[in-house]
Amino acid sequence: MMSGGVLECLCSTAKLERDKGVVELQKSISTLSDSELNELQEAIVALYRRDDSPWETKHGALKGTAVILHSKRASRDFVTYIKDNLSPLLDDEEFRVRLAAGEAMGALCESVGVEIYIDAKVDILRGIADNLEREPSAADQEDNARHDEIVLSSLSSGGSSKSFSLSRCNSAEKIFHDTAGWKSLETWMKCLQSVIVGCGTLFNSQIDQELLDLIFLSLKHTNRFVRETGFYVCSAIVNCTVDSKGGEQPVVTLEDNAVYLFGDQLAIQLGFGLSDNWSQVRLAASVATRNFIVNLPSTEARAKFFPVLLPRMCLNRYYAAEGVRIYSQETWRLVTDGRGKQLVEQYIDQVVQYYVEQTYADNHSVREAGCACIAELGSKIDKDAIRPYIGDLLNALVACFQDDSWPVRDAACLASGNFIECFPDECKCKLEVLFPLFFANLRDNIPSVRQGAAQALCNVVKAYGDECRHMVVSTIKEGLTGIEQQAATAEKYSNLDKGLATYGVAKQLRDNDMELHTDKQMYSCGSLAPKMGRGGGCMDHKFRKPAEPWEYTDGCINLVAELASLPPMSSTVTQLLPFVANAASFRHYTQHLYLLETVCKRLPALAYGIGKRNFKSQLETFFDCVFYALTCDSPLTSSAASQCLNALGSFLGPSILRGRVEIYNPKYLEMLDANQYIAPL
Repeated sequence: MMSGGVLECLCSTAKLERDKGVVELQKSISTLSDSELNELQEAIVALYRRDDSPWETKHGALKGTAVILHSKRASRDFVTYIKDNLSPLLDDEEFRVRLAAGEAMGALCESVGVEIYIDAKVDILRGIADNLEREPSAADQEDNARHDEIVLSSLSSGGSSKSFSLSRCNSAEKIFHDTAGWKSLETWMKCLQSVIVGCGTLFNSQIDQELLDLIFLSLKHTNRFVRETGFYVCSAIVNCTVDSKGGEQPVVTLEDNAVYLFGDQLAIQLGFGLSDNWSQVRLAASVATRNFIVNLPSTEARAKFFPVLLPRMCLNRYYAAEGVRIYSQETWRLVTDGRGKQLVEQYIDQVVQYYVEQTYADNHSVREAGCACIAELGSKIDKDAIRPYIGDLLNALVACFQDDSWPVRDAACLASGNFIECFPDECKCKLEVLFPLFFANLRDNIPSVRQGAAQALCNVVKAYGDECRHMVVSTIKEGLTGIEQQAATAEKYSNLDKGLATYGVAKQLRDNDMELHTDKQMYSCGSLAPKMGRGGGCMDHKFRKPAEPWEYTDGCINLVAELASLPPMSSTVTQLLPFVANAASFRHYTQHLYLLETVCKRLPALAYGIGKRNFKSQLETFFDCVFYALTCDSPLTSSAASQCLNALGSFLGPSILRGRVEIYNPKYLEMLDANQYIAPL
């Protein structure tokens, strides 16, 4: 019989077979005759009655039960049996059985009604409450103690063991509570989630303070998996006031809407979730927040909770985790309906306060997002609305300018330059503090930070003109001529890893000590990212190495290219071109190809900015470095030179460029002609 084959798949020891059995049953359930369905139900009941069933058999029986109940074809006897015998499986020792039992409980609620939850309420809530806390096992504690001994003995030679033991924030106990599984708590909560979804709008009457207090405890739990599941339960709760079953359930009025009545408490908890250090928790809270706001019946009802939720939704549009960022951007479009700018201006006090708070967060991604949002305020919001808060916003940006994480420094630099352009008079008092920070970023080890500093300084010159032009030009000349001091090989920095930085922060060499990291518990790749410290105080800049002269020169070349876009700076930039060409001529150091790549990438922008007449007078001074870059071994530098020649040919005219090359050095003509057939990388 067909039911026998389906049951065999459902109870298989292979997961693929079990999944296949569920799909086959879902496809065939509507075509089964009454006798075949009764036979299937009897076979599933027989599986429940076996005392020696392996967990796969229980799991298969529960999955089959859920499909039958969802089909609305289950017999009364079958429903009664499941109702009477399902509860013990909710606390089974196998977590997959517990999950399947929770899904079956939800299907039972959908089939029978909210009375199923009423009967099981005490067990479900007790299951959650009893599992909210756990302690590490004896084996875990022994392993952690042994790990601490190794770390402390390794550090003792450097005299830092005492400070380490006193200040260690990522203790074994903390990491255990933050990342480990949590007994049956997650499965009990997922059971509650399934029950709420199954009951639909009928669950609205069951939302009370006792239930919410218990869920709120999970939202503040030390373990991130618990918090994540808790917010998905909240998402199910806020959905239960809306009929998702095509008019089959009663409509909940605003006066009886439990979500609206408890909305203030829910909004506060959702706000905490939208600010959580962990991306998974933020995403779960974002899902719950969207459902909470969208399902409220009127614009007035939604506006009540905007002061708490709007700033957090707005910031998450710039969060580093792509899933959170994209979901939040779509939520913003749904919630604001094209009125986002007006809503931010309406709640500007709460928005600014939250943005400033987030620039001091422990999570470097949050600080970066906070800087990006502050920059957005300066460029998009009405200037009169933002003007009273400029001082607080600039102070926050200055603090982020000194961050350990280079993406935060870069975001703060760009935001500061943007603010200066938009509010030159109000920002003038901060120039004495900001200029050294801009110039420090201009010589930073990270190329994108140098580019950001160049853009920011261009905005400063655009805002203040002659007031700061002399200082900026003097700095550029200093940086372009300083390349002469570049050592042939970079200095060896004994305490820094030479690899790429992780999360935007350089690693100390001892971070890769095999003794500290072999045969130890493994954690999520992002589990330590939120623990990176902020800048400021005595620990400021602790990860940065001194800038190389060529890096300073590279930043100045970017700045010259940015200034070329300002018409008043045209003659000044033209006078700086010989300094740029001279800097590009030095090849005695290992990194000169990186500098040549920058020159080739920026030269077309320089030409467009100052115009043909000014650029032609300096064109020949760049031929040697461009054609040298074209034939070098670095693919990126060679490609940049190729695209540079093509762009200059389009700008000046191919024949004019060819004629100038021929006059300067006929040997370059062959390379110029061949370049037309080279595809860019």
